[in-house]
Amino acid sequence: MRVIVGITGASGSVLGFRLLEKLRGKQGLETHLVMTRSAERTAWLEMGLRAQAFRDLAHHHHPVEEIGAALASGSFLTHGMVVAPCSVHSMSAIAHGITDNLLTRAADVVLKERRRLILMVREMPLHLGHLRTMTTLAEMGAILAPPIPGFYGQPQTALDLVDHCVDRVIDLLGIPNAEAKRWDGSSSR
Repeated sequence: MRVIVGITGASGSVLGFRLLEKLRGKQGLETHLVMTRSAERTAWLEMGLRAQAFRDLAHHHHPVEEIGAALASGSFLTHGMVVAPCSVHSMSAIAHGITDNLLTRAADVVLKERRRLILMVREMPLHLGHLRTMTTLAEMGAILAPPIPGFYGQPQTALDLVDHCVDRVIDLLGIPNAEAKRWDGSSSR
């Protein structure tokens, strides 16, 4: 099973990093990473990490300019794609078929092939244009999963909040995830 992980320059580099960490440990799963140049800069500013740290977690990485990579073809079979975090810029490009880099082209291919495309859109507050773009994407079959954590697991750290969002995305991919904290209908207090 192959999953494409796209990382854009939106704030929240830790979302992509944790997703790669968690997917790395899944048996029979192969990850393909595409990071934008803005994502590389944001990762450095937010986490003090160079792009190589992200690449080291992925099974394969592809330069964002490599528009001829296998990911750009529907014949390259994947289970789906997650963009974590997803900037409004990338979200808008995907919604309008602007495939001028490998990340947006891969997302376009995932949509046209009717595979799972999950966008962890990182913006707040949202204006009407953002909402209309999200509606367009939902109508096209994308899953919009803004990183909005649940608090029923009584998180103790910021990483707990990140993990809640990332675990939900792994669920949306349909990948077994025994480590995820789940609501069982009762308070843990």
